[in-house]
Amino acid sequence: MPQTEINSPVTGTVWKIERTIGDRVEEGDVIMILESMKMEIPIEATTAGTLQAISVEHQDSVNEDQLLCVVTS
Repeated sequence: MPQTEINSPVTGTVWKIERTIGDRVEEGDVIMILESMKMEIPIEATTAGTLQAISVEHQDSVNEDQLLCVVTS
């Protein structure tokens, strides 16, 4: 199965995780929300599939380009 890695677009903090591993997602569905410089940044699925892995937890600090999650289609 093809995998799509979703990386952080910014340095920030994981503010909220909206989905759990095993959830079916459609392209554009919000998986989690990051907070950076008092702005909320939604992290959306870039493809439809199953959320295979989440590599961060609530309140984790993340760096730009850090792996956040993996979706398999």
